[in-house]
Amino acid sequence: MDSRIPRLRRKLAHIPYVPDRSHSFGEERHRFRLGPRVAAARVDDFEAEHDVELPSSYRDFLTGMGGSGASPFYGLIPLEDCTLFTMNPKEAGRDTRGFDRAWRATRRGDLFLHVIEPGCSDLVLVGVTGPLTGRVLIGNADGFWGPNVSSAMDFLAWYERWLDHMTAGLDDRALSLTSPRLQAHPERYRLAPRI
Repeated sequence: MDSRIPRLRRKLAHIPYVPDRSHSFGEERHRFRLGPRVAAARVDDFEAEHDVELPSSYRDFLTGMGGSGASPFYGLIPLEDCTLFTMNPKEAGRDTRGFDRAWRATRRGDLFLHVIEPGCSDLVLVGVTGPLTGRVLIGNADGFWGPNVSSAMDFLAWYERWLDHMTAGLDDRALSLTSPRLQAHPERYRLAPRI
């Protein structure tokens, strides 16, 4: 198990008690609680069923932290409900690319696993194959915006960034965090556009 897991557990447990922390969109659904940890055998079964190998940091999160619940947006999707996607090919005249569900018989290109529910047709994905393996991407299935590849090198680093930014009371549009000052005076502050 990754050595960051105990630190992440402590940080997550502390979040509800931090005065002046940021508000995380969707937190009322998960209330900063994780579902039960996923047994390694269940992860093995998922990998065999979908003919993939999950990135180690995401796998360690599932088996060491929890398999659903607390995360940015509406929360982690239970592993059995996660879906594989591929990125759409770039179309002429479009600056953005969307994602298509990766059906086993027609898989082409790199694979991404939808792991967090942000709502609407938005997706929070973890790269499963290709050069973005292990990295978190936030995009839109229809290509309305993004995809935005996180600078965090893996899922655990991305998750810790969310916890740290929330504790510090920061605005972070990419993680859907709103600071206490923005909540108190929305007319004075504007969130930066998504990048």
